[in-house]
Amino acid sequence: MRLGINLGYWGLGNDADNIAVAQEADRLGFAVCWAAEAYGSDAATVLAYVAAKTERIDVGSAIFQIPARTPTMTAMTAATLDTLSGGRFRLGLGVSGPQVSEGWYGVKFDKPLARTREYVEIIRKAMARERVVHDGANWTLPLPGGPGKALKLTVHPVREHIPLYIAAIGPKNLELTGEIADGWLGIFFAPEQAGLSLEHLTAGRAKVGKTLDGFDVAPNVPIAVSASDKPEDLVLAANLFRQYTALYVGGMGSKEQNFYNRITRRMGYEQAADEIQEKYLVKDYAGAAAAVPQQLIDSTTLIGTRDRLADRLQAYAAAGVTTLNLSPGGYTLGERVEALRTAAEAVEQAGLA
Repeated sequence: MRLGINLGYWGLGNDADNIAVAQEADRLGFAVCWAAEAYGSDAATVLAYVAAKTERIDVGSAIFQIPARTPTMTAMTAATLDTLSGGRFRLGLGVSGPQVSEGWYGVKFDKPLARTREYVEIIRKAMARERVVHDGANWTLPLPGGPGKALKLTVHPVREHIPLYIAAIGPKNLELTGEIADGWLGIFFAPEQAGLSLEHLTAGRAKVGKTLDGFDVAPNVPIAVSASDKPEDLVLAANLFRQYTALYVGGMGSKEQNFYNRITRRMGYEQAADEIQEKYLVKDYAGAAAAVPQQLIDSTTLIGTRDRLADRLQAYAAAGVTTLNLSPGGYTLGERVEALRTAAEAVEQAGLA
């Protein structure tokens, strides 16, 4: 099992620290460094900068938002980043959510599965440097009856095949990811409940005559090192991620359409999911955070001493995770770097290096 690092969003006041974290992950031998985008910083610019400041670690979009770019623009960006980084780019895609898609990009959030399938199909053609001809429900290339002609990508990526990942949560989207992608970017992944995701990914792979062998199962997992494994210290560590969990479960989307709330419910936290969302939507953010169960955080993060982290890492590996993408918590750069170093030591201790 490999380790990755997720820097999240850029422009939140810790940009210099993020570069230092990426460089430390590079030094420690982490496999990949991801960056995110929503409606602030874009991921492509950040990844170009990170690639220039590192040497070996891959850089990946987690995620490029499908409504933000045409598929051919995404292919251009991926090819450019792969060239600039010396063959270190990984392409992560996602449909975003209805509020961002319609409110920020002006793109109707409808039929996300069909849109994703078509988007990936065009990207695959472009990245293979074929002349792009496509007639679909969402894109037609070239446009008929005009001066447009079928073109092919002029940039030559370093690699013939750039790994393509999809961020997916719902069962149908997970199945599609298994069918058309090279890897999966997950969130709120508990190894004890791995089947909630992996059974659908497996079904998708089976549709195209494949298994999960060679498929990168790569969930994002927050991490914090605690002073001890006593309950009170684990609570202090979990508190670093209480607001984060409340934001996703309670505030990412509307009451009717929140994918993170749905997965929390599928994990067995129906009552808590309702309470978190109810409080968050009336802007009782402290109350929403307080309503997040300790067990939900503990099962979907890495918290504890190195010994406890080593045990949990073994659980993730046994569940089928192939790349564990860490989001280090803490209020200082030192705390975040300590989390990375401890994770690397725990991987060796667990015999997973």
